[in-house]
Amino acid sequence: CSPGGGTLPLQCHPTPSKEPVPAFSPAVCQPNRLPAKLHLQPAELCQAGDVYTQEKFKPQANQQTLLIINGDLEKEKQRLQNILVTGKDVVEHKVKQTLVQTKEEEIPEPDRFEELVNEVQERREFLAEMEVLGQGKNYQSIILTEISQ
Repeated sequence: CSPGGGTLPLQCHPTPSKEPVPAFSPAVCQPNRLPAKLHLQPAELCQAGDVYTQEKFKPQANQQTLLIINGDLEKEKQRLQNILVTGKDVVEHKVKQTLVQTKEEEIPEPDRFEELVNEVQERREFLAEMEVLGQGKNYQSIILTEISQ
């Protein structure tokens, strides 16, 4: 039944469920064109250059080779033995921990009082600069409130 209560039409036009696919034209392939004249060089010219000479191998020094060169050969042997026995590089972790500890000891903590004095001084300098530029009234209450805290 139709919404108006009448009968359904006897004939209807079919509606496709899919969108019509546009006609696809294959792309026109153009063959690669070779240059009109090939630039070939004689074999003597190619061999005369440094293209066929092999560079001498120069190994880069890493941490292990530097240890061996500097005379820490016994320490390196012990480290490798520990790796074979335990499967872990225990000595290396201790070295890293001592390096971190020495870095922490070298950097003294800044005094909190000095930090506060520096911050107050920076705010006063900023307020003075704003007053020179004619904007002191806008920032004066804010800066004085920050300094009092």
